[in-house]
Amino acid sequence: MRALPCSLALLLACVCGCQVHRTSQFNPYDTNAQRDTSQPPNGSANLFRLEESAFGGLELTNQIRSEWLKPPRELFQLGPGDVVEIETLGENAVKNSAMVGPDGKIYYGLLPGTFVWGLTLSQTRDLLETNLTKYLRNKPELTLTLKAVESKRVWILGAVQQPGVYSLGTPKTLLEAATLAGGTATFQGTTEEAVDLRRSFIVRNGQLLKVDFHRLLRGGDLSQNVYLQPEDFVYFRPARSRQIYVIGAVAQPNILPYSDQSSLLSSILRCGGVVQYARVSRVAIIRGSLSQPRLAEVDFQAIVKGAERDILLEPGDIVYVPYVPYRQLAILGDRMLSEFVQTVALNEGSRAVNPNASPVGISIGGAAGP
Repeated sequence: MRALPCSLALLLACVCGCQVHRTSQFNPYDTNAQRDTSQPPNGSANLFRLEESAFGGLELTNQIRSEWLKPPRELFQLGPGDVVEIETLGENAVKNSAMVGPDGKIYYGLLPGTFVWGLTLSQTRDLLETNLTKYLRNKPELTLTLKAVESKRVWILGAVQQPGVYSLGTPKTLLEAATLAGGTATFQGTTEEAVDLRRSFIVRNGQLLKVDFHRLLRGGDLSQNVYLQPEDFVYFRPARSRQIYVIGAVAQPNILPYSDQSSLLSSILRCGGVVQYARVSRVAIIRGSLSQPRLAEVDFQAIVKGAERDILLEPGDIVYVPYVPYRQLAILGDRMLSEFVQTVALNEGSRAVNPNASPVGISIGGAAGP
């Protein structure tokens, strides 16, 4: 399997290399190593579910841009790993294949090495012809054909028939990428689809793209059919995935398995508790589709003190513990969801490379807010 994309690899390096310092000023948040946090500490009687009226809309600014719906104008540029076929025209026509090396150079014929990283095929052809005139009496005529692409790729993972890493030699839309991966998966022995389109997503440069997979694949809404870019991460979320995501100002942001006793308090404690500078009086629970998420603000400090009952979570809930200062939680929508999709992308990308990899958490936030 191939290496993680640069953005995910850097995140993984940050996880392995950083340490988190937790607050000791508010003792209940300092997780007791002897305490069993696998179950809510006060029992089911002290748990309750949030009503739908507790949730409001979440402000997102990363709307789909018109240029994302148009094929890229830029011609393909060569990079390491790409293979081209070079043909010499004339009576003694010869074809040879050459690979762009890790140094960005093509080694062809008499040439010691020609740097072509970032050049188009026509630019590469002209450069090779010019350089060959130094060794030949007559300027040769060449044609170049792209045979294999390794430098540009997209990740298509999750509930598709053939998840994996795919070359991006020509422009491809999200629909074409789904087809390339064999279409969405179905449950074994049935025709029922195994994908949750309302919570599927694309990550680009570490940010969530506000693409509605359900509108595209079920409603035929082509306004959601964006063109993919190199290193895009496309994730078709499995329909029966029963997980909870705890991110933000906790000791170890992570993905937790869901149970009917999963609560806000137990989930945060299982992630090591909150860290210094966390805004514990206003914790966010995000629920619903990623294109139209809903948010409820909860006083976690009151729950810890016993002044309010603990809250039962639902599968797919995202718990976000914010840092301070900030004006309003809802306006952090892009930041919260981007941290969530980065966490999922890092875990799924790690599993694609190493199926036995354990889940890892990341922390993207900082003390300052808008």
